[in-house]
Amino acid sequence: MNRAKKNNEAKKNIGTEAALVFLFAFFCLCVLGCSKKIPEMTLEEIEQAQENVYLSVLSSTRSKPYEGQEYKTGVVGGDWYTSVTADPKTFNFLIAERDGASYSLLAMVTDSLSDYDINKRQWTAALAFPEIVENKEKQTMDVYFTIREEAFWSFYNSDKKIPVTSDDVIFWYDKIEGNPEFATSGYGSQFVTMPDGSSKRITIEKIDDKKFVFHYPRVVANPLLSTNTSVYPSFLYKKALEEGGVQAVKDIFSVEADVKTIPSCGMWFLVEYTPGQRLVYERNPDYWDKDAAGNSFPYRQRCIVQIVGDANTQLLLFKQGKQEAYSVSAREVAELASNQKDYTVYNADASLGAGFWSFNQNPKNKNEPYYKWFTKKEFRQAMSCILNRDRIIKQTYRSMASAKYDFFPKGNPFYNENIQLKYKYNPEMALSLLKKAGFTRRKNSDGTDGFLFDSNGNQVVFDLTIPSGVSTNSDIAQIIADECSKVGITLNVRQLDFQKIVELITSTYDWHSVLMGFGANFWPTQGPNVWLSNGNLHLWYPLQKKPATDWEARIDYLYNEGAYTIDEKKAQKIWDEYQSIILEQCPVIYLVSARSFYAIHNKWNQSNFYYDNLNGAMTERIWLSQ
Repeated sequence: MNRAKKNNEAKKNIGTEAALVFLFAFFCLCVLGCSKKIPEMTLEEIEQAQENVYLSVLSSTRSKPYEGQEYKTGVVGGDWYTSVTADPKTFNFLIAERDGASYSLLAMVTDSLSDYDINKRQWTAALAFPEIVENKEKQTMDVYFTIREEAFWSFYNSDKKIPVTSDDVIFWYDKIEGNPEFATSGYGSQFVTMPDGSSKRITIEKIDDKKFVFHYPRVVANPLLSTNTSVYPSFLYKKALEEGGVQAVKDIFSVEADVKTIPSCGMWFLVEYTPGQRLVYERNPDYWDKDAAGNSFPYRQRCIVQIVGDANTQLLLFKQGKQEAYSVSAREVAELASNQKDYTVYNADASLGAGFWSFNQNPKNKNEPYYKWFTKKEFRQAMSCILNRDRIIKQTYRSMASAKYDFFPKGNPFYNENIQLKYKYNPEMALSLLKKAGFTRRKNSDGTDGFLFDSNGNQVVFDLTIPSGVSTNSDIAQIIADECSKVGITLNVRQLDFQKIVELITSTYDWHSVLMGFGANFWPTQGPNVWLSNGNLHLWYPLQKKPATDWEARIDYLYNEGAYTIDEKKAQKIWDEYQSIILEQCPVIYLVSARSFYAIHNKWNQSNFYYDNLNGAMTERIWLSQ
């Protein structure tokens, strides 16, 4: 959405912060009762001590959000070391869309047609200049794009340059995304629902080599959102399709490919890949976006991406000065903030998005007891009532997060602060909802409350699947399991490789419940493949031929009505109902939005560096100061 995604001076109070951390650890020992001579503390006093640590840490980090400031001219040069925790699975743009890690590495060699300025709340040109033309008489709309003359496909260490043309976009739109055999996530966004309920495709037409137009069969509220796309070297994919068909397109640019043959219209060339070790990028001097001195961004000459085992190794590399920047977790921020000398730690407000807990409602599993549980809204509401977000915030995020009770984030133009989740932490309400849904908690032989059973006598036991290798996920899952046990539910935590989880939720559908996230829905119409019942990522029951429930049918209707309603007051009513239904039905139960932190070594001039929860860490325009 925003390319930037890829000046309060901090109080110098490090000594106080370190002391508070020590005191809090000391207080914890008091509570554990190591010695009768040590006075005990109340839970309120412990929480206050923890809050003091949080405030002190926050005051020792720097806030620097981007608010439209002018950039300074920098200097080209320097090697930027960073890291990832897994090898890319492919260098094929088509295949990479199903693997976020691979796609993020490939995104460095491409660019989008247009950009959205979050601060000004308006679309701007990136690789192409957009223009929207509405035909009020016919109730249709056209979106024109004119590609920059200075936009080229360049090849590493070569004078060869191929202009980016309309054919690049048209081929990909028609022959790749528009071909159901490729099953791309963009296929569904090529269609609009007409007033009579029929579906019509948004077509694309070439005007000349640099200009093309999307024809909308009806007026939509935000046409640039669905027409904006990254540009790929379609001339290479077209050759593969013509010579070998669909499979040949899927086979192009595997991980065995010579990465130097991948052209770039973005900021970087990918010039080296050593499996299990590293990827190396070189800046693209032909990139269209330049500073006042005529230098293309980025200023950094090389980007070396080291492939490491886990986040702990990333932290170690940063501490050793072998990694330039580091996304700091809540667990690590106190330590890093108290040792700032060669680096600076920045803070951002709570993230727009949040992880969530969801339950499998796919009728493929209709003979399993859990299917009958998960398809009852009272059960899902009860699970929200046993989700102790405050405990997660304090124990996992060190108080550096906030509970996620809304659906749209505050940045969304149709966010309504009055629409909030009703099913907050309340074990008694959870038991009441479960009783209403036919569940009974049996007594143990000693008269104490025992396990929960459904109306057919099945004990309520199910799995919670989480991505492996992330300690935060594990901590949250254990808290959820503990809270479940308090109402008689046995929750088995199951750690799997992320790609295996993707397979479960998109192919085999063999899962119970899962912790994951889809990012923030900054736009109300973002994620049609998630929120519409026929979407391939409609997590709890994807690819429905028709809505399985009345509420999902209503969501489909509201989504389409909102997408085609330009009047903001009318649209607000539509999106208010949309949000309310999702928060009532609880198909996904949001957890918490964490405050984020980012550390960067001071050898880099940070005049052009900004960090906030809308744009992320903006490193494109920093330069080496030494």
